Amino acid sequence: MTAKHSVLTNIQNGTFALNTDEEIARKLRLGKRESAALRDILHALVREGELLMDSRFRFGTAEQFGAMRGVLSCNERGFGFFVPENGAPDLFIPHRSMKNALHGDTVLAFCVGGRNGDEGEVLAVLERGYGELVGTYHHDRRAGRLCPDDRRFDADVVIPAGKHKRCPTGAKAVARITSYDGRIPVGEIVEVLGTSGDFFTEELALIRAHGLREEFPAEAVREAEKQALRDPAADLKGRKDLRGELIITVDGEDTRDIDDAISVRKKGSCFELGVHIADVSHYVARNRACDQEAFRRGTSVYFPDRVLPMLPPALSNGICSLNEGADRLTLSCFMTVDLSGKVVKKRVAPSIIRSRHRMTYTEMTKLIERDAALEAKYPDLIGFVADAAELTEILKRARERRGGVELDVKETAIRYENGEISIPEYERTVSHEMIEEFMILANESVASLMAEKEMPFVYRVHERPSEEKASGFLTFLKEIGIPAKFDARKVSPKDYRDLLFSLQSSPLSSLVSRVMLRSMQKARYSHENCGHFGLASDCYCHFTSPIRRYPDLCVHRIIKDALSAGADSLGRVRETYENFVEEASLRSSACEKNAADAEREVDALYIAAYMQKKIGEEYDATVSGVTGFGLFAELANTVEGFIPLEMLPDDSYDFLDDRFLLRGTKNTFRLGQRVRVKVVGVDFGTRRVQFGLLSFGR
Repeated sequence: MTAKHSVLTNIQNGTFALNTDEEIARKLRLGKRESAALRDILHALVREGELLMDSRFRFGTAEQFGAMRGVLSCNERGFGFFVPENGAPDLFIPHRSMKNALHGDTVLAFCVGGRNGDEGEVLAVLERGYGELVGTYHHDRRAGRLCPDDRRFDADVVIPAGKHKRCPTGAKAVARITSYDGRIPVGEIVEVLGTSGDFFTEELALIRAHGLREEFPAEAVREAEKQALRDPAADLKGRKDLRGELIITVDGEDTRDIDDAISVRKKGSCFELGVHIADVSHYVARNRACDQEAFRRGTSVYFPDRVLPMLPPALSNGICSLNEGADRLTLSCFMTVDLSGKVVKKRVAPSIIRSRHRMTYTEMTKLIERDAALEAKYPDLIGFVADAAELTEILKRARERRGGVELDVKETAIRYENGEISIPEYERTVSHEMIEEFMILANESVASLMAEKEMPFVYRVHERPSEEKASGFLTFLKEIGIPAKFDARKVSPKDYRDLLFSLQSSPLSSLVSRVMLRSMQKARYSHENCGHFGLASDCYCHFTSPIRRYPDLCVHRIIKDALSAGADSLGRVRETYENFVEEASLRSSACEKNAADAEREVDALYIAAYMQKKIGEEYDATVSGVTGFGLFAELANTVEGFIPLEMLPDDSYDFLDDRFLLRGTKNTFRLGQRVRVKVVGVDFGTRRVQFGLLSFGR
């Protein structure tokens, strides 16, 4: 047995586990020369990955350290958090305990205790998180460096001579990392984006930073264009022909793909509701080029000036889009709903439709309000709209009784037309509610149908708030004088709904909605049905947008295969999707988060550009965020700006994060507080608008 093997075996079996080289040498009674050789052997075993070494120079295996695998999420101030893959609580990682790890890396880490018992230490980097980085390039006489835009990645990329692709100093560029010199990444410039600070260069940099795809592989484009030439009327076998039915689409004026249509009529004491969704799976075969690319993208991504679609335009804007007057293949969910809002009958079937009208939310709202000019333009929709509006109210009341949580949270609507940016005030109309209620009902219906068949499935889940978050919410409510009696250990959707209902006419309603949202879990995709807390739904999925979301496309395939399978072949269908639904759920959740982050950052860039023209103007605002370093305030059009601590009235402030308070000896600031602000500046680097505080309510 070699000396190296002997040392490794003795550590693995626990004889010398978690000892330093000096401690091991002492136990073995080694001399100076043998101790030096032992040290060399131990460090060689670490380099080879056989052993790990911590910051105290102790050696052991991952199991002996109690190490977990997870991802490191860093902060631009130098510290980070380790997020374990096994669902264990996150660990705080101080800068001194990072080892060679950087933001986004997959690492092994273990808990060392610390003041709060949640401090960790990185033992080893298993996989680097970034293959490419976007940043600003700087060149000197010998070499260059790329300073990453993402400030959480706190190491510049060294660009050796000859690897800079003639990138000028100060330009925005993309660097591919080719190796690591300890903690320092080494790479090469692969794309020059443009002048740093230029608006569209900064937007492109954000797209690149999130790894989003603009171009489709040639094979996927060819496949899509070939499918787009198919005649829907030639694919009628096994389909219900609904081309003679009154079916319409309702979307925003600037909608870029149309994948859902509705039909509704009152029949006796029930409503017959049809939700007809583009049958994308008919044109996108599983495991072919278009499907593989859709799986990689996971979702379409929407920016004010462009869309990065999940599917090639020949499909997303062509044969799959439910255009007015065109024959289109669909998957229809038919629901019979009684006057209490209960679905008494439901079924799903492949179909073909011909949309009668392409309606907008604005037009539908005016029709509901009995606009005479629009009624004259669309006489065939007068009864349709009346029935749809009545059913909407019934469904809303049913969801309220069930405990669905209707949060008073606004969404920013950014418009970019003819080179001009506009941000209108948030508007949510009755027609938005109508389509939302109909889509929710269809999503629930198809999910429950597949659950009854015990099919592997991709569910949309939203778990109950954790006890810790719910307790914090209770503390906040007491702080602002709102009595709440729900049990934080088992809070229900109805508890939250009743609370919001009691505050309908209160000025605190919007504030409570904000904090309530922060107490909730994030919705995600899962192969396990955990229910949907926010909708108070026992069984829910995403079925209604297969043009732009991969989970919906996957759901369509499962439904169609389950519908066409006989009793003897249903087992084979289950086997086909058994493992894939988990993979699809995890991938789709990750893509959704990445897309949402990219959309939020690009929106912030547009908001910054818009507000640059508003410098000097004054607005009424509401405190929307409280931190230890300042306040965030939101305008009526949802634009948010930051008020730094030094711009607040001179005082000694304490930040009480569990109560969302910034409390001084003379002044206190809290969420929901009304303030008067002035736009004083815009920082394109952080994409942040800066406000000055003019006055505030007590």
